[in-house]
Amino acid sequence: MNCWHCGRAIEVIERVGFRDNCPGCDRALHACRNCRFFDPAYNNSCRETIASRVVDKERFNFCEYFAAAPPGAVSGGSVANPKPQAKEKLEALFKKKP
Repeated sequence: MNCWHCGRAIEVIERVGFRDNCPGCDRALHACRNCRFFDPAYNNSCRETIASRVVDKERFNFCEYFAAAPPGAVSGGSVANPKPQAKEKLEALFKKKP
């Protein structure tokens, strides 16, 4: 899986512990943003319909339905913060030619 915050690859051998942190940015790994069920378009931002509501999607939680998102998955569109890359592409697209 990849960390939802910094995008660092994390090897999951058995499962992600409730209080495990990313070795790169020290953010919680057992958080909604790292879960394969996380989807902001769904009720409570979760595709698992019977999971309990979690208010802060970026902090660790005790959700029993947590399943690590597969490598390369973008959890809610934030892995490695793609906004600067999109801005650069737009600027290049609309850049005035000399």
